[in-house]
Amino acid sequence: METHAPPELDYYAALAALEWQLEMGVDTAIGDDPVDCYALPEKRVEAKPDTPDLAPGASALPPVAEAAQMSGPDPLAQARELAGQADSLETLRDAIDRYDLCDLKKGARSTVFGDGHPSARVMVIGEAPGREEDQRGLPFVGREGALLTAMFAAIGLARDAADAQSALYLTTVVPWRTLGYRDPEPEDIARMLPFLARHVDLVDPDLVVLMGNAPCQAGLGKRGITRLRGTWAQAFGRPALAMVHPTQLLRNPAAKREAWADLLSLRARLDQQG
Repeated sequence: METHAPPELDYYAALAALEWQLEMGVDTAIGDDPVDCYALPEKRVEAKPDTPDLAPGASALPPVAEAAQMSGPDPLAQARELAGQADSLETLRDAIDRYDLCDLKKGARSTVFGDGHPSARVMVIGEAPGREEDQRGLPFVGREGALLTAMFAAIGLARDAADAQSALYLTTVVPWRTLGYRDPEPEDIARMLPFLARHVDLVDPDLVVLMGNAPCQAGLGKRGITRLRGTWAQAFGRPALAMVHPTQLLRNPAAKREAWADLLSLRARLDQQG
C-alpha cells in the first residue's frame, strides 16, 4: 500500500492547530509508547545548571537583558526608541505595529491598542487580550467587557462618555493575545513596557487602574492581586489602584463585594481631586 507523508505545516498553521487543541481542553502531550508515571527511577539525578553559581545577593539577568546580549537587535532598546518617537496615540499605534521583537505578535490576529476617551481622567490597564478581543481589535469586550462596563457605570464612568470628566480609557499590558489564555510572560511585559508607559503619558489620566497581576507587575513591579487589590500606589508617575480583573470576578462572584469597595475608593479619589 502506498503511503503519503503528512503535509508540512507552516508556522501559522501549526499555531492554529495548537490553539484549537488548547481550546478543546488538551493539556498534556503524549507519545506512541506508554509511560508509567508512577514508576520511580532507581536513582535520582539532579540536573546541574548550565550557568555558574551566583554570589550571595546576586541575581541572574532578566530575560530581556539576556536577549539583549544575543546577536541581533536589542528588543528593549528598539522598543524604547520607537515609543520615544511617538508624539500621539496614532503614531504610538503605528510604532507598535512596526515592532516585531515580541513573539506574541506572530500568533495574534490583530493589535489591541486601546478604546475610550483619549483624554479620560481614568485609564484602566488590563491583562493580555483574549480571543474575542483579538478578533475585534478592542480591549475588554465580551462577558468581561460587559461586566466592566456595568461596574464603572455604577460610579458614573463609561468608555463611550463624551465628557472626559466621566470617561474611561482602556488598554492592556500587551497588545497581542496569548495562547491558552495564559498570563503574559515577564519577558513579554518587559519588551512592551516602554510602549505602555508612553501610552499612559499620551493619555495623561489623573488615575490609573491596574486590573490583574500583569498590570501590577508592569506598573508596580509586584504580583499577587488578591493581596494588592484595594491599595493605592504610584505607577507610571500617577496614583494607581489595583483591582481584580473581571475574568476573576466571573469565576468568583463572591469577590464582587471587594470590587465594589474598590470602585467606591476610586470614586472618592476622583471627587477629592475635583
